[in-house]
This record gives sequence, C-alpha cells and structure tokens, in this order.
Amino acid sequence: MPTFEVAGAELAVALSDEGGHPVVQLHGLTSSRARDRVLNLDLGRGLSGTRLLRYDARAHGRSTGRSVAEDYRWQNLADDLLRLLDHWFPGERVHGVGPSMGAATLVHAASLEPDRFTGLTLMVPPTAWETRPAQAAIYGAAAALIESDGIDAFLAVSRMSAPPPATVGGPQTRPDVPDALLPSLFRGAALSDLPAAEAVARIEVPTTILAWVDDPGHPLSTAESLVEVLPQATLTVARTPEEVDAWPEVLRADVDRRS
Repeated sequence: MPTFEVAGAELAVALSDEGGHPVVQLHGLTSSRARDRVLNLDLGRGLSGTRLLRYDARAHGRSTGRSVAEDYRWQNLADDLLRLLDHWFPGERVHGVGPSMGAATLVHAASLEPDRFTGLTLMVPPTAWETRPAQAAIYGAAAALIESDGIDAFLAVSRMSAPPPATVGGPQTRPDVPDALLPSLFRGAALSDLPAAEAVARIEVPTTILAWVDDPGHPLSTAESLVEVLPQATLTVARTPEEVDAWPEVLRADVDRRS
C-alpha cells in the first residue's frame, strides 16, 4: 500500500490508473475510504477512464496521526492535499470530490490554488460561518465525553439523533479512527471554518454541490451560501436514499464535462 509522508503523519494512498483525467477523492471526519464505501458516499466507485487518487486523511483509516488538535484543522488538511497533488499529478489540473470535511478541505485548497482544479463536486458541506460556532461547541463536548467516559458513551449519544432522511436504512458504523486520537480530531474540527466568503469567491471553476435535508451537522444553509458565493455553482438536494444513489452519475458527468 503506497504511503505519502506529511508533517506528523503518513497518508495511505491508492491510485486507480485507467488513463484520462486526474480526479482526487476525499472523505469525511472520522471516516475513511473504506467507511465511505459502506456509507454509500464513495462516488468514485465505477468511475472509469480516469486516474482516480483516493487517500485517508491523517489519523483516519490506514493513515497515521498524532494527538495534536492543530494537525486536523481544515487549513492543514488542505496543505496535505496540495502536497499529494504535487506528487501524484505534478503540473496538472484535477477534479476534486468529497463529503463534509473532504468538501471543506477542497474549498480551502481551491481558495489557495484556484488554478489547480478543473472542477469540484462538493458533497454535504458541513456547518460554516454563522453555524460553525455551535458545531464547534458540539465537537468540544464530544472530545470531553470520549476522554471522560470512553468511545462507547460517545457512540450511544450520537445514535440518539435521528439520521437524515436521505440516509435512512443505512448501516451503523464506528469511527475509522483510533480511539485515542478522536478527541484531537474533534478539537481540530472545532478550530476550523471555511475561508472567508471573499476567498471562496475566487474559486471560479464549475462546482456541483450535493446536499441533503434535515442534518444539523451538514445544513442546507451552507450549501445555499456556497451557491451564492461561488461564481459557477449548482445545487442538487437529496431527500431519499434513492436520490443519493444517483450521485455517482453526477460525478461522472462532472468529470466528463470538465476534463
């Protein structure tokens, strides 16, 4: 399994090389390439005729990490992403896709280097701007609960919340992160937010935003705000699992149009 070294971590990486346009696929907080597949968020499945780079963010999945909250700020994850692209696709423009934390990482990376991307497919963008402070408090409480009562207590509290309608019937999963590192991940997320709207507005590549309803951690308000700020953005909203099932075809069309 290839790995790529960044400051404080080794990232587990996989490249599916079928020629064609380069695509990089990210995942969400506490997830991984493998867990996103179980959660039906692996939009790259079946994506043919591309060079598809997937990787586990630091401390997620098969990647390593350390107990340093700042390591997991979105700005730092964006730096990891840009270093990966420098190594695997030097001098090339890529299409980026990812949910939640992965979507936020892509927005940060594209705001830093807008010319690096041909397009973005941002899935269920997380809380940002006005809604971020409340979510940051939730992450701080989750970190404290894990440290005081353990991961099972955290999971029990998490499962008391109703799932979004678009994910009803999906499997229950555990975080794909070492228990000892979870508090640092949550505290890093609590320190994070999207770039200022002025920086996001500089991302002029075509962007598809895929959102769903009734999920406080991934509110429709963030997706709608991004559509207002980004110069070339469209929004698709899922209300059922069947509508989420169509998202891989949306990615395929995005890549075909922008390659």
